[in-house]
Amino acid sequence: MYSVLPAAHHNKFKHNSVIKDKIHIVDDDQRLCRLLGRYLENGGYEVTSTTTGDDINQIIQDSSISLLLLDVMLPGKDGLTLAREVRELSDIPIIFLTAKADISDKVSGLEIGADDYITKPFEEKELLARIHSVIRRAKLDTYHQTNKSLATFAGWKLNLINQTLYSPDGELVDITNSEYKLLSALVRHPNVVISRDEILQMISGREWSPLDRSADMAIAKLRKKIEQNPKKPTLIRTVRNKGYQLTVAVEYNGTTH
Repeated sequence: MYSVLPAAHHNKFKHNSVIKDKIHIVDDDQRLCRLLGRYLENGGYEVTSTTTGDDINQIIQDSSISLLLLDVMLPGKDGLTLAREVRELSDIPIIFLTAKADISDKVSGLEIGADDYITKPFEEKELLARIHSVIRRAKLDTYHQTNKSLATFAGWKLNLINQTLYSPDGELVDITNSEYKLLSALVRHPNVVISRDEILQMISGREWSPLDRSADMAIAKLRKKIEQNPKKPTLIRTVRNKGYQLTVAVEYNGTTH
């Protein structure tokens, strides 16, 4: 069973009726769990923790939990394995916390379905900012999914509930988690330019720099999936020095936007 971390400041909020977002930490370093607990509780969050992922199924069934902080290096099942198990059952936001800074590890975590990847050591303000950003995006996604579950554009169909993409011929097209995030952002904002910085934040949780081609590479991979001729794209337009935009109308559940 997992337990609520002790927090000296809880009495301060005892009579506060505002419902706080709950974060669950899975990390075998108990000292770090206590430190994170203080950080997050001071930031206005409720916090619970475990040192292993043994109770992960029970944890994700707790509908009050808004986000998981998973350490990658855990005894028994590692964080990547736990994230895969979580993604089979839930779309709860996941942020990895790890000392492994290798880019391949980050890519692996994000492709599994994590929403962000933070390396140790980290700054308290950065951690809080990233958590806030991920939870905010998840709430917006939930709102959109409630009101817009199926997006149709140029014959393509993107299911915003189960994250599946079907071609105009009705064939299921395999897309990665990053490709889904990118495509869903484009279809939710047709004819709106999405900057490279926004794209990179979506797919890797970091800011874009002029020498970074990751956003362009992500667009190129997506174009190969949905464009008739990726070298002469008609669906995803490049807006010079600004970013990219979906150029066609999008219909949600029978209503055009």
